[in-house]
Amino acid sequence: MTDQMPVRPTENAMRRALKRARDGVALDVTEAAVLLQARGSDLEDLCRSAGRVRDAGLEAAGRAGVITYSKSVFIPLTKLCRDKCHYCTFATVPGKLRRAGHGMFMSPDEVIEVARRGAEMGCKEALITLGDKPEDRWPEAREWLEAEGYDDTIAYVRAMSIRILEETGLLPHLNPGVMSWTDFQRLKPVAPSMGMMLETTATRLWSEPGGPHYGSPDKEPAVRLRVLEDAGRSSVPFTSGLLIGIGETYEERADSLFALRRVSRSYHGVQELILQNFRAKPDTAMRGMPDAELDELVATVAVARHIMGPSACLQAPPNLVDAEYARLIGAGIDDWGGVSPLTPDHVNPERPWPRIDELAEHSAAAGFRLEERLCVYPEFVRRGEPWLDPRLLPHVRALADPETGLARAGAMPVGLPWQEPDESFTASGRTDLHRTIDTEGRTHDRRDDFDAVYGDWEALREAAVPGMVPQRIDTDVRQALSQAADDPTRLSDDEALALLHADGPALDALTRIADELRRSVVGDDVTYVVTRNINFTNVCYTGCRFCAFAQRRTDADAYTLSLDQVADRAEQAWDVGAVEVCMQGGIHPDLPGTAYFDIARAVKARVPGMHVHAFSPMEVVNGASRTGLSIAEWLTAAKEAGLDSMPGTAAEILDDEVRWILTKGKLPTATWIEVITTAHRLGIRSSSTMMYGHVDQPRHWLGHLRTLARIQQETGGFTEFVTLPFIHTNAPVYLAGIARPGPTVRDNRAVTAMARILLHPHITNIQTSWVKLGAEGAAEMLRSGANDVGGTLMEETISRMAGSRYGSYRSIKDLIAIADLAGRPAKARTTLYGEVSEERMRAAHGSDGHLPQLLPIVTE
Repeated sequence: MTDQMPVRPTENAMRRALKRARDGVALDVTEAAVLLQARGSDLEDLCRSAGRVRDAGLEAAGRAGVITYSKSVFIPLTKLCRDKCHYCTFATVPGKLRRAGHGMFMSPDEVIEVARRGAEMGCKEALITLGDKPEDRWPEAREWLEAEGYDDTIAYVRAMSIRILEETGLLPHLNPGVMSWTDFQRLKPVAPSMGMMLETTATRLWSEPGGPHYGSPDKEPAVRLRVLEDAGRSSVPFTSGLLIGIGETYEERADSLFALRRVSRSYHGVQELILQNFRAKPDTAMRGMPDAELDELVATVAVARHIMGPSACLQAPPNLVDAEYARLIGAGIDDWGGVSPLTPDHVNPERPWPRIDELAEHSAAAGFRLEERLCVYPEFVRRGEPWLDPRLLPHVRALADPETGLARAGAMPVGLPWQEPDESFTASGRTDLHRTIDTEGRTHDRRDDFDAVYGDWEALREAAVPGMVPQRIDTDVRQALSQAADDPTRLSDDEALALLHADGPALDALTRIADELRRSVVGDDVTYVVTRNINFTNVCYTGCRFCAFAQRRTDADAYTLSLDQVADRAEQAWDVGAVEVCMQGGIHPDLPGTAYFDIARAVKARVPGMHVHAFSPMEVVNGASRTGLSIAEWLTAAKEAGLDSMPGTAAEILDDEVRWILTKGKLPTATWIEVITTAHRLGIRSSSTMMYGHVDQPRHWLGHLRTLARIQQETGGFTEFVTLPFIHTNAPVYLAGIARPGPTVRDNRAVTAMARILLHPHITNIQTSWVKLGAEGAAEMLRSGANDVGGTLMEETISRMAGSRYGSYRSIKDLIAIADLAGRPAKARTTLYGEVSEERMRAAHGSDGHLPQLLPIVTE
């Protein structure tokens, strides 16, 4: 199995490990490595305990005595690949495809023909498998995609998935290899499940010459683990697994299983694990490598069952086990995977599928009943949202038994339309929340699905610990203060960190330096904007752990506004002097990607002069992925529809170490940067933000501010930087005991001052938040380097749902009063920090202080 002969475990070590397995005690990596070497009677003992674990899980799931399979067709969309795995016969080269009379990709007609024939035979799964990113290696692949009108392979996979759904009714299960977080957003609406084998976490098999994955960029274990995590963050039911016997040690194999358990535990999104034994193939670099013995596979299945637990679904491909079905069942599998009556296993073409009736007979001989499932496992069928996109629900429900989630007996696939909802906006739920949040409050302090939607809280606590450890600072604070005063652009990272930790007299000195810098750059005016927030829906399944605003559609506080209601609120705001509406909403699964365009058009049609400041980067990605447009194309269309500028929210902390603690499914740092820089290049300016005081530390603030400064140097598109202190009261991550209760006054002063210093001279406007800090707190930040107090808001739901105590509206007089507290004059501004017209100022001052009466609740 490896270049070095493994050292057999001692009898005592094996006996102890077997006893712990029998007793149901959690195993560690060392014990798992011992048990992977169990043979003979020891292996039989291990399998008996593993079988009991499996049986308990099946009984708890309501499938006692059932082994499942999926009736499928195998569609090899392309056999071109940028990787060079030394055991693979699936991947080929363009010349061989041409000589065989094949195209670089299967044509749409070829794809649909296979799917249609499979549907006629009662298959329900279309397994779409292909090489990784072939266009990155092969010009012929890139030319084919361009000629057919596809930007990349993922776009073609998406298009073929839609055609399969609409024309045959089969459910696509996608295996396109390594995917980015954005790829998952593009493909989730068209496929109920996806997959990618982890294979192994042994990095040396990838990094060292001669290793089976050497020269294959997509086989780096860290990259593949990131894909599994992104699948979980995106709520995609995901299949993964191991390929055993490719040169890994028993310890490395055990480590791979624990890595899979960690991902499964964190996100609850691993629907099955495939445990596959290596089979050497002719004409490959590993043709002389011995096959993984059956005992290796049996022991691996049994150990996986103990590690993954009773609820895990474990599969062993039946065409690779030489008819030794009973041994695999005895070891703890509960699934045979996809079996096709039509197409071969294109990855292992020399190994034909067993007949389904033969598989049923062997399962029955071991005391199990064979039942058909769909490509998406029954647990996820029953869970529904957010695991299944609403556009896929009709297709899944047409084939699923509503009680068991398995394939419905006698169901035959029939093509159904795949389309966006007919009605983008229908008013529903608590549409008066913008007002009653201040008078009645929220119905409950948390969502009904609190224990499930955010992932595993215990795993999250463990993941959060390293990032929350304070960093020791040895830099001389006096020297750092001197440098900040002399030339803030030359401040080193060590000096900046020292200042971010400053307290007492040093903090007072820091805020004085920042305030002097503010005065020299933008003067003494405290600016503000007359604006109205319009949060058009709070229905969201993204799973941000800091957000108390998001609700399930069935929650008591959930609501969605109609387009007329959005336009009415914009018109009301215009009537009382607003120059801007700021519009953001939850990632509502029913709203099409074009809904954002409809919102912008509705406002512009009603109030042509209103500045539309709308749609966070997360909403942009959601819109782009739902429409199949690129980010640039989507933003261009949004601009044409009326979008004027964007809020730079959804940033939180631009460090994925912190980001993946704060949110389960929001866009990663790199994607946030991509959206913002693309918008700036298209002439769409944005604000920038940072939410702090939760599971972060000053080193994360520094990295965030440095990132924003670099972007501004490149694009010049930021209008301001907005400090967003974390409101903890109703935040799930706080209620779960993970986050601290928001930033301290010291934190707020240090962040505001250092934002002024570190962003100089690139971002000149620093905004503080009266919503989160109140009047006194905001005034203190104005003395610490800030020059802007944001807007009147008129309605503010997001912070109030989180537990902010400072209301939803401030009149112009209130904002002027905050400036007075800081000893400074106030001045109205536009979104882009321009002069406000006399007409707008008259309207605003004429209505000031009476907005609650002038902005009634809009009802149908």
